[in-house]
Amino acid sequence: MRTVDAIKTLAAWDRLGRTVFTLADLRKLFPHRSDKALSASVGRLVREGLLERAANGVFVNPLSSRSRADLLEKVACAIRRGEYNYLSLECALSEWGVISQVPQAYLTIMTTGRKGVFRTPYGTIEFTHTQRSEADIVESTLRRDRPLRLATAPAAFRDLKRVGRNLHLVDLEEMQEYLAVPGEAA
Repeated sequence: MRTVDAIKTLAAWDRLGRTVFTLADLRKLFPHRSDKALSASVGRLVREGLLERAANGVFVNPLSSRSRADLLEKVACAIRRGEYNYLSLECALSEWGVISQVPQAYLTIMTTGRKGVFRTPYGTIEFTHTQRSEADIVESTLRRDRPLRLATAPAAFRDLKRVGRNLHLVDLEEMQEYLAVPGEAA
């Protein structure tokens, strides 16, 4: 693939709001390449600064005109595409105001996929496996104007206890306000 063609293709997808790509996505964007040729082309695009390697098999368009505010969440979605993923544990409890420390460039995500920690150029993503049903996940999370759903405060607290994380950062008095909401239980 020629560099100029790659620039045009990535710019077109950027205009559509797409800045994060898996290797499978790139294979669809550049379909006339063999796997070997695509791999070589992607390597060249990374060296030329037209793509950034975020994680194994996940790439970011560094020339994107889009805000990078939710980039780490977009990378997380690409790493565990096809699974149910939602922000939970310390990150969610911080957003709900029951943990005073705000994780910087670190996402704690529950996933129906494999657990794992990914250190990217944009921050660290920690996936923790959950066996919760899809219906339970949807019911105990909120859709928001960001790539990942957010666990409700009771669900994030339940997840924190379930995976055996330390509870010492949780303001239990503040947490009681969320646990007292009718219809929600930890």
